[in-house]
Amino acid sequence: MIEICEVGPRDGLQNEKKILTTETKAELISKLIDAGIRNIEAVSFVNPKVVPQMADAEELLKILPKSEDIRYGGLVLSRSGLERALTTDVDFLHVVTTTSDSFNLRNAKRTVDQAVEELSKVIQEGAKSNKGVAGVLGTAFGCPFEGEVPLTKVLSVAEKFLEAGCSEITLADTTGMANPIQVQTVVAAFYKQFGNDLSLGLHFHNTRGLGLANILAGYQAGVQRFDSSIAGLGGCPFAPKAVGNACTEDMVNMFQGMGIETGTNLNKLIDTAQWLESNMNRPLDGMLMKAGIA
Repeated sequence: MIEICEVGPRDGLQNEKKILTTETKAELISKLIDAGIRNIEAVSFVNPKVVPQMADAEELLKILPKSEDIRYGGLVLSRSGLERALTTDVDFLHVVTTTSDSFNLRNAKRTVDQAVEELSKVIQEGAKSNKGVAGVLGTAFGCPFEGEVPLTKVLSVAEKFLEAGCSEITLADTTGMANPIQVQTVVAAFYKQFGNDLSLGLHFHNTRGLGLANILAGYQAGVQRFDSSIAGLGGCPFAPKAVGNACTEDMVNMFQGMGIETGTNLNKLIDTAQWLESNMNRPLDGMLMKAGIA
């Protein structure tokens, strides 16, 4: 069965000019849960001055519905973010670095090696604090500033994160540069180096219209965990032209049409996407919410 990590409440909302209230965010997450989503990237522990859309992480986590089968993730970029996260009951830390020096230097003023050194300590401390830790590797399929990122570099960063204590790795296509053949090549290299038991996820943006094609390529290569965003909301505020994540309900529709189970209610996902569009006061990118199922 496909495992969906719904990133709309974090990666979706963080790029929007309109800032939703904490209560509206909680309502969105409740609707996603009602539609069958169980793995949700709900918050981000970044500097609220840099990303004000995510300033209410602690308050939001306090009012979210809790259940043993629901997993909430929070984005962590630094030690200060870890310190905030450890004061909450967030289940998983999503520790993020890009794999491109050009991207990292422009946005974090440090090289990839410097980021990995600091974040490895963050991962170790998070794991010791009984939090799950997932390593998220941005620009894994290309960088908007330097182009191709060597696969050996991506593999190296993943290895260091796994050694530090990550139980999962997610490869992120930060600005939608991937293509299906590349996805299959990269996935095959990861399974060859780390074994088929590696918990590998994929995160695609639909910037150039290849989001679903890349997800399908990843699935055909053996991946069963995918990030997606309700109504196709969002993108990375630090990356040029990173418009729109792969859309949750569109992805579910694709898999269900292929007879592949996702554990979700497609009609409820469409209703949630339409509800979100009305709350954002602008058209969103999802296709199924416009066209309908049949």
